[in-house]
Amino acid sequence: MSGPVHVRGSVVIPDAELSWRFSRSSGPGGQHVNTSDTAAELSFDVARSAVLPQTYKDRALQRLAGRLVGGVVTIRAEEHRSQLRNREAAKDRLAALLAEATAPPPKARRPTKPSRRVQARRIEGKRRRGQIKKGRSGRFDD
Repeated sequence: MSGPVHVRGSVVIPDAELSWRFSRSSGPGGQHVNTSDTAAELSFDVARSAVLPQTYKDRALQRLAGRLVGGVVTIRAEEHRSQLRNREAAKDRLAALLAEATAPPPKARRPTKPSRRVQARRIEGKRRRGQIKKGRSGRFDD
């Protein structure tokens, strides 16, 4: 099984900050699925995490506000028939979710204006195209 969850840069969440719950998985799997706890539920307390820097924590709490319950994000994985593979899937999804949530905001767009030369070239092209179309209209009026 893989180790800690890599978030971004050098930020890594150790296994000690993750909490697991296992339950019976729905879906296909035959008799095996009825007797074993293969679904994995991974919980991570974003609000009380000791390893997340404060800026990452603030971004994650703001961006994941709809998914958090008391500052805790929970991910359930049950697509595989083995508990180990479901644990891996849950860890991968948590890493992707936190990497996206802690990403820096995009740079603000500075509005720009096309140069006069570009505007003149565009208008000239439109004028030429209009002349071409105008030239078509009188051709078959004989």
